[in-house]
Amino acid sequence: MFPRPAFALLAPSLLLAGCAGYNGSLDSVHQPVVARQDLTLDLQADSGRLAPGEDRRLTEWMAAINLRYGDRLSIDDGGDGSTGRAEVAAAAGRYGLLLADRAPATGRPDGAGTVRIVLTRTTASVPGCPDYSHPTTMTADASTSSNFGCATASNLAAMVADPADLVRGAPGSPTADPLTMSKAIGAYRAAVPSGAGGATVKGDSAGSSPK
Repeated sequence: MFPRPAFALLAPSLLLAGCAGYNGSLDSVHQPVVARQDLTLDLQADSGRLAPGEDRRLTEWMAAINLRYGDRLSIDDGGDGSTGRAEVAAAAGRYGLLLADRAPATGRPDGAGTVRIVLTRTTASVPGCPDYSHPTTMTADASTSSNFGCATASNLAAMVADPADLVRGAPGSPTADPLTMSKAIGAYRAAVPSGAGGATVKGDSAGSSPK
């Protein structure tokens, strides 16, 4: 008689496991996914600089790919990346971007005297959202809806300035000093109240003498 009740207890868990979109926790199963894409442009170089007319090709290429913040530009010349660096840096500076020190591996440029410009672009998206496969109404399985977390994850993916930060994070400033940042708060707390003879904040208006 014991196997029958044991199977009766096991059956509900098997049924719940087969429900599409089932999530029995308070953690969202939908998370941003970061994708990386490398785009390349091969330009001719002459004596360490871009050949005549190649700067125009570079400018048109940047405009065509809609260069934007978060993109990573680098130079692959088979060496230290100094070939045409001044011209490429000037073109990237119009978009507020700096050149990276090293280029990712994309294969050697074809032909001698060729320099490759590499654009590394990362994008963030949340696959499967919105997800209405599991109902949002009250259910007997005590689970969250299949769409739970889609709004938060989708907003994060759309708003993050550099999607690569979702993978490796961004380092803080090495010169940040908590004591310096809290100096203004300390001065405010230590100030003598104006009613007790302390200093007051003075404002100057245009065309009048300070009071």
